[in-house]
Amino acid sequence: MKRVVVTGIGMVTPLGNDVSSSWQALVSGQSGIAPITRFDTDGFQTSIAAEVSGFEPTDYVSKKEARTTDPFIQFAIAASAQAVENADLKISSSNATRIATLIGSGLGGVATMERESESLFNKGPRRVSPFLVPMMVADMAAGKVSIHLGTKGPAICITSSCCSGSDSIGEAAEMIKRGDVDIAIAGGAEATITRLGISGFSAAGALSRRNSEPQLASRPFDAERDGFVMGEGGAVLVLESLEHAEQRGADIVGEIAGFGFTADAHHITQPSEGGEGGVRSMRLAMENANLRPDEIDYINAHGTSTPYNDRSETQAIKTAFGEASDRVVVSSSKSMTGHLLGAGGAMEAAFCILAIRDGIVPPTINLENPDPDCDLDYVPHVAREMRVRTALSNSFGFGGHNTALIFKEFS
Repeated sequence: MKRVVVTGIGMVTPLGNDVSSSWQALVSGQSGIAPITRFDTDGFQTSIAAEVSGFEPTDYVSKKEARTTDPFIQFAIAASAQAVENADLKISSSNATRIATLIGSGLGGVATMERESESLFNKGPRRVSPFLVPMMVADMAAGKVSIHLGTKGPAICITSSCCSGSDSIGEAAEMIKRGDVDIAIAGGAEATITRLGISGFSAAGALSRRNSEPQLASRPFDAERDGFVMGEGGAVLVLESLEHAEQRGADIVGEIAGFGFTADAHHITQPSEGGEGGVRSMRLAMENANLRPDEIDYINAHGTSTPYNDRSETQAIKTAFGEASDRVVVSSSKSMTGHLLGAGGAMEAAFCILAIRDGIVPPTINLENPDPDCDLDYVPHVAREMRVRTALSNSFGFGGHNTALIFKEFS
């Protein structure tokens, strides 16, 4: 099987509109969570979120296209363009058919669906935009990225809730290993900070209601956590076979070593007892990477700040890692970025690669009163400088999805 390496990263996040600003804010412990500005939150139980700020879609698409694409598509295009530029990848007729595009999204064009539903109910069917469907469907991010970049290999959307971005990266790596393609542009995008999105997750009891202290609201593994904070954005990696990357002289920033995904077959929103499905996904990823638990240096946790997830994930790590769980370093980026749903796993995969590159683990902020059931080393408050040779990224999602990705130093 071919080795698969990472040669480019791009992202738009609540912490910044590119990789450098997002990463620097993360390792500095800065929160991207604030009161919602997109709509009037009067009457909403939750009025805070991690919004993307200062993003200008016309930096990447025309004014007309900006009007006829949902924000999640714009985030995908921007992150993909950044990743391709970062990889110094030239796409032409000579290689386009050997480049796959996999952009996952959990919900697709929620803002468009909400707006056009209002047009239907208030003004009638003739006032619904002809762009509704191509703006709304989740697979249009992959389609639009393919059109923009000129990639002619498979263009796929994986929708597996909060595992969508992680599964896209994992499946892209498998396509390269099989020899189906030489390169893949893979990641996720989401834009669900809308009245409908916030109302729906709030009604499900998933969101934090710490509205008066937005930057303290996302507190993974803390005893006073009360739910996750909605985030938005996009993150994309350029993956290549090692042979292809070396042949074109690419700068290799890391290697994807393992991928494991499972289903709980248990409950639509709650993890299985003891995180059984997460245990299996982590074990499968380590087996796939030919690594022992004591060879994993860092885990970027799913760490949502919900009562069920954080306890279950801690139990799953202890079971999957055994005695090695006492020394593995764990942190949750969501304490600062909020939960980007289908884009979260892709963003956190990128953070794992950057942790390996720079030798620094981002902190878990707001961990003031640790839950007694959550007793691992979560890197509280301040980033930690250390050599990171291997990093595992966990993603779990509604419907019982579990995904683990493992990255390692390239050598």
